[in-house]
Amino acid sequence: MGAKGPRVAVTGAAGFIGRALVAHLRATGYPCRALVRNPPRNPMGEVVVSGALGPESELQGMLRDIDVLVHAAWRIPQRRSPGPQTPAQYCQETTETLANLARQAGRAGVRRLIFLSSIKVHGETSRPGKPFRPGDIPAPAQLYALAKCSAEQALREAAAEIGLEAVVIRPPLVYGPRVRGNFRTMMVWLMRGVPLPFGAIDNRRSLVALDNLIDLLTTCLAHPAAPSAVLLPADGAAVSTPHLLTVLGRALGCPARLPRIPVPILRLGGLALGRGGSFDRLCGSLEIDVAPARGQLDWMPPVDMESAVAATAAAFLSERASKR
Repeated sequence: MGAKGPRVAVTGAAGFIGRALVAHLRATGYPCRALVRNPPRNPMGEVVVSGALGPESELQGMLRDIDVLVHAAWRIPQRRSPGPQTPAQYCQETTETLANLARQAGRAGVRRLIFLSSIKVHGETSRPGKPFRPGDIPAPAQLYALAKCSAEQALREAAAEIGLEAVVIRPPLVYGPRVRGNFRTMMVWLMRGVPLPFGAIDNRRSLVALDNLIDLLTTCLAHPAAPSAVLLPADGAAVSTPHLLTVLGRALGCPARLPRIPVPILRLGGLALGRGGSFDRLCGSLEIDVAPARGQLDWMPPVDMESAVAATAAAFLSERASKR
C-alpha cells in the first residue's frame, strides 16, 4: 500500500473513462501511473507510453511498485474496414492480450486487477421485468461483447493460476462531459430541433454517469469484497428513451420533439433501412439490477441522473460555444 492508499496503474488512461479516473485518483491522493498508447498532448502526471497492448507486450517493468491495475483500454473492432483480421482472430487477440496483462501484472507484484468489461456480455436487450444480474448466463450477441466475455474468462483463469485478485465491472452506456458516440449524437439531434419519433416507446434502459462509474472503480481498489466480484453499475432506476430525451432536452434548453409513432412501424423502418441494431439500442430495454453491486460493496452512486445529464449538457454547450 502507498502512504495514501494503493498504488494504481490505469491502461487506456487517455480515453474517456481512463482520463477521468486518473484525474480523480490524483485529486483524491492516490499514487497513480497512467499507461497510454501514445504520448499525451496535455500533461497527465506520471505517464508511461506502453504502445498498443497485445498478446506479446512486455509490461512487467511498467507495473512494478503497483498494487492495483485498472484495465480500461480496449481495441474496438473495425466494422467498415475489417482488414485481414477475422472476427475469430480479433476475439483471440483481445483475449490473449488480457491474459498476458494479468500474468505480467502478477509477476510484477500487482495484487488486484480491475477489468472494465461491458453489460453487452449479457446481450443487447433485457426482457420485460427481467433486469440483468451478475449471475445470469452470458449471452453476447456482437463481436465486441463476445470478445469481452472471452477476456473475462481468460482473466479468471490467469488470476487463479498466479494468485491475482480479479474484479469485473460490466457498465452500460457511460455518459458525462466530453462523451462521444450515441449520447453525443442525441444532443446534436436535440440542438437541431430534429423530431425524434420515439414518443410511444415504453422501454427501460439503465445508464451510468461517468462520475458514478469512477466512484465505483475507486471503491473497488481496496474493498475486501471486490475480489472475484462481477459488478453491474447504474445510476439508479432505469429510464425510458423518451424520458431520457426529455431530461436531456431540458438541460440543453431545447425541448425534445417526440412524435408518437407506433413501435411496430419504427421497427419495420429500422429493418428496412438495415438499422435493426440501432433500433434495439434506442427502443429496446437494457435494464440492470443494481442491488447486488450496492449490497456487495455497500456502494451508492453519488450523483443522480438529472444532475449528471445537466453536467454533460453544460459541457457540450461550452464546447460548442468555444468553437464559434
